[in-house]
Formats: sequence, C-alpha cells, structure tokens
Amino acid sequence: MNEHTLTVSPRPAAPGATVLVVDGELDHHTAPLLARWLGGELFAPGARVVLDLTALTYCDSTGVTVLVGAYQKAHATGCALSLAGVNDDLTRVFTIMGLDQVFSFAPTAADALGPDRP
Repeated sequence: MNEHTLTVSPRPAAPGATVLVVDGELDHHTAPLLARWLGGELFAPGARVVLDLTALTYCDSTGVTVLVGAYQKAHATGCALSLAGVNDDLTRVFTIMGLDQVFSFAPTAADALGPDRP
C-alpha cells in the first residue's frame, strides 16, 4: 500500500502576502488538503499568495486542477498568485498544457515576493 503524504505550511511573509509551503505528493488522495488551504478567504483584492512548491515531489492531474482552481480564485478576486520553486518535471507539464502562459513563476518564494519580502 502506497502512503500519500502532503503537508501545507504557512510561512511568515510581508504584510498582505501569504506563502504556503507545499511538501510531498499532490495527487487525488492529498489534493483536498491543499484545496482546503486555498479557501476563498486566502484570496482578497490586492493580496499576494505564493505557493512554494520546492518540496513538491509529485503532482498528478488532480493536483494540477487544484492549482488551476487557485488561479481562478485569485484572478476573480484581483489577488496575485505565484508558484515558486517548480521543478523541471512539473514545468514541462505546465508547458505542455499551456499553463506556463497562465501562471506566474519564480525560482523561490523570496523572488516571488519581490522587494517587499521580509
């Protein structure tokens, strides 16, 4: 039996910004956990949300769907959403799906926060 583990941890960030560190496997077993963290109250007009995916080891189509849902919520509310630390495999998936034209990417969460980072 495979064990599917995912942790989502908030990390302190600049005022008006939220960084969520996503660690482990994002698949149909664990996607609901990330979806709960990405609830509507996280996305507010003018806010910034960074998903730090540096420690993400696997992401299936269900995980991609959760990330697309987060983009849709952010876009609808005028919130900036960035994905940080996306590995080469997931970058390739985003490129194939055309999502590299949708998401904002940064090498690190600090880069995603820009000069306002703590």
